[in-house]
Amino acid sequence: MAIELPALDERVTWSIRVVDAATGAVLGEHTPDQQCETASIGKIFLLIEVARRLADGSLSAEQIVPIPVEHVVEDSGLLYRMQDQTVSVYDAALLVGAFSDNLATNALIALCGLDEVRAVAPALGYADTALHDYIRSERTPDLPWTPSYGTAAELADVMRRLGAGEVISPEVSALVLTWLAANADTSMVADALLLDPLAHVEAEYQDMVLRHKTGSTSFARIDTGHLSGPAATVAYAVAANWKGSADDLRAPVIDAMRAIGEQLRAHVTGRDRADAKL
Repeated sequence: MAIELPALDERVTWSIRVVDAATGAVLGEHTPDQQCETASIGKIFLLIEVARRLADGSLSAEQIVPIPVEHVVEDSGLLYRMQDQTVSVYDAALLVGAFSDNLATNALIALCGLDEVRAVAPALGYADTALHDYIRSERTPDLPWTPSYGTAAELADVMRRLGAGEVISPEVSALVLTWLAANADTSMVADALLLDPLAHVEAEYQDMVLRHKTGSTSFARIDTGHLSGPAATVAYAVAANWKGSADDLRAPVIDAMRAIGEQLRAHVTGRDRADAKL
């Protein structure tokens, strides 16, 4: 069964791919090799590096993460709003997975080393996708052009490999998915799944299990994930950029993402949207 993509706003730069997670067969795509700015999506590669170090013992889960003054940042997340910002490696990674926490992200990048985190995606075989820089309060011309970039082809592949336990090791893959399971942002593709945004670690509506990462800026929306149900399992990536547009195009972008999400829901469950039988 193919995934039928909705009409896509031509003012938007799109990169989309949906694959069968078991076979890798492409179920639907649109310019999947188009590189986009991907906001927080590159944090997946940071989580992979943290998980790798926990697995090999070079980091411990209980180790407290220093927060360098030069990398203090606000916006996305909870840590910057907490009175006590003492956080362990494991919990900092959980904050990244659950709330795309910028301060926890910067602290973990500093702990691991930016060059080492940048090297994760190329080491996995990806040429056009990576975490590229710290999260910045302001991105001036002297700084790297974006914190994160990628293509749908490569992002869907990394999610497929995570689901298969093939990213570095089954242990590393499972740990990354554990953190992503807590993602509370179901505003994009995942909105159509009707999951409880704050409680979908276990199988939820229509027996779906979702592990995903999202990213947002004033000119971008991105959602990449691994979705399983009783009828099928898919890996997907939907990236949309409208940088330089005179209009804020989030409305047509979100509408299209939700339409894709409905296609994914129907594919993995084999059920009508309102079929709520347990």
